[in-house]
Amino acid sequence: MTVSGNRWDLLVPHAGPPPRVGVVVCHYRQPDALARTVAALHRQTLRPVSVVVADDGSPEPPDAAALAGPVPVSVVTQPDRGFRAAAARNRGAAAADGDVLVFLDADTVPEPGFVAALTARIAACPDVLAVGRRRHADLSGSAPGADPAAAPRLPEPVWLADGYRRTRDLLDAGPGDWRLVISAVLGMHRRLFDDLGGFDERYVGYGGEDWDLAYRAWNNGALLVHEPAAVAWHDGPDWAGRPEAAEGKEGERMRLGALVPDPGVRRVPLPGAVPDVLAEVDAPVDGWALAELVHTVLRQTHRDVRVRLPGGDPRLDDLFRGVADSEVWSTDRLCRARARLRVCAPLPPDALARAMDLLTAHDLGRVELTGPDGRLLAVLGATRAAGRARRGGTPVGAVEDREGVVSLRVASP
Repeated sequence: MTVSGNRWDLLVPHAGPPPRVGVVVCHYRQPDALARTVAALHRQTLRPVSVVVADDGSPEPPDAAALAGPVPVSVVTQPDRGFRAAAARNRGAAAADGDVLVFLDADTVPEPGFVAALTARIAACPDVLAVGRRRHADLSGSAPGADPAAAPRLPEPVWLADGYRRTRDLLDAGPGDWRLVISAVLGMHRRLFDDLGGFDERYVGYGGEDWDLAYRAWNNGALLVHEPAAVAWHDGPDWAGRPEAAEGKEGERMRLGALVPDPGVRRVPLPGAVPDVLAEVDAPVDGWALAELVHTVLRQTHRDVRVRLPGGDPRLDDLFRGVADSEVWSTDRLCRARARLRVCAPLPPDALARAMDLLTAHDLGRVELTGPDGRLLAVLGATRAAGRARRGGTPVGAVEDREGVVSLRVASP
């Protein structure tokens, strides 16, 4: 079942058999912590069908036999080429059995009901991306199998708690709230994971790969859900509060800015990288008339836009070299751009900015731009709507007119 917008509260509870869950545990040189986490996975009320330890190049990879229990445990590893959690998790997901994937970090011990609570809504709707509640404690003195809630407690990150409270556990999530999703306690259907292409392996170094996946999930129509009953205990304080975090956060910001066109991340337009809007001309014109139509797109006040030229005219390629494209859009750009613009006639400079504000503020599927005489000038389509439709879901649109389509009248160019 799917719903419009991010209304996960409208999902009908799953009534069939419980989902087959595969758990991927990301690990690097943490044998004691890993033993605690795997022991807790063996004791889940909803027992996973597989646990895969995704080792990020430890000098001595974990021994699967030493971690054996009721749930089958396997280990996949990769060469140590720096912090490559994204690549390790992808390897783990490929090796895991199960229709639903749960991602944990090796130093994060789940309570017995964690897997059941995290995956219940995913079983009801495969478009759900669920994040659990990560709590903090000093687990250094805890033996495998001990109750992590009995260990000395540490403060939870205030920014996460405040974000979940403000959004009512992401029910009221809007643009930018995908940053409340963290990979240490994450669950999603394999179908959604594959549709998004998994974690982006360009993220090397601590941080960013989970926010990147969450951005692409939101941008492609997934439902974001915080499951506070899915509790796992992290050994030690939040990494962001540690002294060594500053340099890592700098690199995280740089990589996110290059790959995530959300204005809240990027701050300034960088259309040469991954554009916010992908524009194409759909009008029976050529030569200089076509060039003038492209000019009206390039002069938009919403500057984070890239134009694709119709093929066949080398003069246009020369004229717009470096500022427009002639090749088909890459899958990466299609997944990351927030919208696609189909231009039928010249646009006034503020048209795209007004349409983008309307599209994102009301979570619409499409905005049709018309001139004073009612003539269609352009159509702006949301990647969120396209992604959900691609997976067979209900159109997005908190304000719905013809399934999330509204008309915006703009001035003459």
